[in-house]
Amino acid sequence: MLVIISDLHLGDGTTADSISPSAFRLFARRLTETARFASLRRDGGYRPIESLDVLLMGDILDPLHSARWLDTSSSDTNYIRPWSDTSSPAYAAKLLEVTNAILNHNDEAMQILRRLASGEEIRLAPANSKGEADFQSTEQLPLKVRFHYMVGNHDWYYHLPGAAFDRIRSEMIQKMGLCNPVSPFPYDADESPILKDLFERHKVLARHGDIYDKFNFNRDKGRDFGTVGDAFTMDVCNRFPLEVQKRYGDLLPPGIIDSLRKIANIRPVLAAPLWISGQIRHYAGEHPLEDELKSVWDEIADEFLQMSFVREADKAFRFDTVDAMQLIVKLSGRASFATINDVVIWVRKKMWSGKHSFASHALKEPAFLNGKAQHIIYGHTHHYEVVPLGMNIAMPTPESQIYFNSGTWHSYYDLAIQNPKEQKFVPYQALTYLTFYTPEEHDGRRFETWSGAYA
Repeated sequence: MLVIISDLHLGDGTTADSISPSAFRLFARRLTETARFASLRRDGGYRPIESLDVLLMGDILDPLHSARWLDTSSSDTNYIRPWSDTSSPAYAAKLLEVTNAILNHNDEAMQILRRLASGEEIRLAPANSKGEADFQSTEQLPLKVRFHYMVGNHDWYYHLPGAAFDRIRSEMIQKMGLCNPVSPFPYDADESPILKDLFERHKVLARHGDIYDKFNFNRDKGRDFGTVGDAFTMDVCNRFPLEVQKRYGDLLPPGIIDSLRKIANIRPVLAAPLWISGQIRHYAGEHPLEDELKSVWDEIADEFLQMSFVREADKAFRFDTVDAMQLIVKLSGRASFATINDVVIWVRKKMWSGKHSFASHALKEPAFLNGKAQHIIYGHTHHYEVVPLGMNIAMPTPESQIYFNSGTWHSYYDLAIQNPKEQKFVPYQALTYLTFYTPEEHDGRRFETWSGAYA
């Protein structure tokens, strides 16, 4: 039995809040229930399963959404950001600081993961002489959960080689109950014999999916390098609330700073200006400081666009993500937030229309084309999906092939599609997980999905 979750985005509390520990308690209860059903075999008998694997498919811890990186400026000799030189000792030291802060901030959730990994959380009834579950038995069989960590675009740092990063991964393994070795956590299943075997046994192919997002993956450099998306998140979205607090905190209405910290939860990310203007309207109405707050945005956005890292990413003669951000932030120097809103809405339609699906990419996966995988799974978009891809008729019994997106465990403020100029963001929390069975488990069932939202 293989369970896949992704995009938990657990933070250290310096920007938006992580999903609550209650989500992990719910997950533990559902894993217990699912393990019991998986023990009902295809031949009609009951045999307790002996293994349960959970794939943490990227963006689990979220060092990128930490303000701790912002304690230095570009003029400092010890300046460090996620896209800085990873061989610098200061880089690993900062990543260790941020990682430990995330683990400590989410300690209650980490305890649940460790209990699942140690076999303290899930107990299965033994089988009696008739091959049935003996629920009256005083003996309960502990089932240990094996957690496997893959990286995505918000936690790619754990893919970096070297002793300093091994130390960081060792901390994660201990506090999260992972079964990974301390060597670089895999980005692709080909980097892990254990994952390759799991995927083959369950006929799945799984990857985070950021490889299909040019805003958050650089195809020329690969996964061990930062992206423009990293820089925009860190030096604009994370920095803006800190600058506002520093300059005008005592003059602003209560609540506005905390609301600006939630930029990390805005979807899509380039809708940040809409959120800002909407929060000013909500908390302050025609507050006299609106122009000052816009000036703060202008200043840090212009500094962002002047960063050598961002300029190097720009590509001449074609509309790309840097150009999109230039349209947004450069207009802000001579236009109101309302004008910026119009541009954001246009950019969203041009580059990320609606709920962007990666399903078409699954059609090109070798594992789909050669029929080795029935199920293609991506994360990253946070948009849970089940999309039929085709039928593999080359098998003795034709097999359906399906694309899944693993959704997210996240708190959201999502831009409403009705009159987006009105800057309405709908809050909710989402939790999704996918379960895949081997042919003999759960009466021959091949997969289940569960996706919930609550507010």
